[in-house]
Amino acid sequence: MAQINAKFVTSNTDFKNCPPARFPEFAFIGRSNVGKSSLINSLTFHKGLAKTSQTPGKTQLINHFIIDEKWYLVDLPGYGFAKVSKEKRKEFEKMIFDYLIHRENLTCLFVLLDIRLKPQAVDIEFMSRMVEDEIPFYIVFTKADKLSQKQVNESVDVYKNFLLEMWDELPPLFITSAEKHVGREEILKSIDELIQTSPYRIGK
Repeated sequence: MAQINAKFVTSNTDFKNCPPARFPEFAFIGRSNVGKSSLINSLTFHKGLAKTSQTPGKTQLINHFIIDEKWYLVDLPGYGFAKVSKEKRKEFEKMIFDYLIHRENLTCLFVLLDIRLKPQAVDIEFMSRMVEDEIPFYIVFTKADKLSQKQVNESVDVYKNFLLEMWDELPPLFITSAEKHVGREEILKSIDELIQTSPYRIGK
């Protein structure tokens, strides 16, 4: 698996201050402590690119990374908002949803879910809003190495059945393990395919 050229660009609290919309953009988000930073580091093969922490809610800014000088990877704050004040929670929500709704070159959002858990209300609520706002997203199950293959299959089936009670069809699903780099190639391939049809791609 080849290493990716990944560089930090900037951090912001307002989407209006994000880098110019020159490249297609792929954002990653999930409930606090879902393993987002670990997955980003696994995808890029850059240990420490995204700051990991045992403390939920460490990411509190919109963080941009340029990948191979052709697309942006965006690390967004988690939407679980563990142990923050009501006022801070509102600030985070505004920052995240302003970015998701108004960022013109956002090509796809990757929503991370802990595969060890049953469907959580906070995740369902967030994804339902993405559907309502017509923001394209893929689902990424994390921490698959913590379960047996049988348990992984059962957990995914539970989620599929639950979501199909609300939606007519499901977005693409990925099963990942940051520790073992499971799912890395599949996610990068999906990003590459989306880049090919993006109006922001190089050489369009």
